Amino acid sequence: MLTEAARDVARTSLLLKNLPEPVIDRLLAGPVIKRYNQGEVLFLQGETATVIHIVLDGWVKLYRISPNGKETIVNIFARGHSFGEAVAFRNENYPVSGEAVTDCALLQISAATLVSMMKEQPEICISVLAATFQHLHALVGQVEQMKAQTGAQRVAEFLLGLAATDKGSCMVTLPYDKALIAGHLGMKPASLSRAFAKLRSVGVSIARNHASISDLARLRTYAEEDPAEAWSHGL
Repeated sequence: MLTEAARDVARTSLLLKNLPEPVIDRLLAGPVIKRYNQGEVLFLQGETATVIHIVLDGWVKLYRISPNGKETIVNIFARGHSFGEAVAFRNENYPVSGEAVTDCALLQISAATLVSMMKEQPEICISVLAATFQHLHALVGQVEQMKAQTGAQRVAEFLLGLAATDKGSCMVTLPYDKALIAGHLGMKPASLSRAFAKLRSVGVSIARNHASISDLARLRTYAEEDPAEAWSHGL
C-alpha cells in the first residue's frame, strides 16, 4: 500500500506532475515499491527495461563500465526524480547500469500499463513527452556546465541544489562519498578537494560530509558569473 507521503513524492516527479489526477490515481493504484541497500544493483546494462523508476527516498546512480574497466557516472537521481522512461516505453535494453548509492526506496510503474493508457487517452502523450524533453534539457545543462563553468562553479551549483532554502545561510549534507560527487561533476577527486578549498572565499566550509554555506545568494552569484570572473577569485 502506497502511503500518502510516498504518493506526494511520486507526484513531484517529471513523469507524473503534469498528468491528470485520474491518470495518476490509476497509475498509483497498484505500484511496486522496491527497497535496496547501499551498493546493491538495481539493473545491469543490457537487461530489458519494463518499468519506470521513481525515487521515493535515497540516491541512485546510473553508470557505464568501459572496456578497460573504468566506471563513468552518467547521472545521479534523488527523491522525486524519475528515470528509465524512454527505454521502458520501447521495451529496450538499458544502456546503463543502476546502483543504490545509499539505502533507497524506488517506486516502479509498469511501462506497459502507461503505454496502454496513452493509447486510450492520447492527451496523456503530451505530458509524457514534456517529461522526456525535461530529462533531455537537464542532460544538455550538465554538458553546458562542464564546458562553460569552472570546477568550483560546478561544485557550487551542486551544493545549491542540496540546499533546503534559497536564501540566508544553511548547512547541507553531502549525500554520498566525495569520489562519486567528483565523478558526477566530471572531475577527479583531487580536483574536487581543490574546488572545496577554493569555495572558502565565497563562504563555504566543508567538515566531513557536511557543507556550511554562509550566504546562498553570494554562492549563487558566484556559480552564475562568467568563468573569466571566477578565475579572478584565484580559482
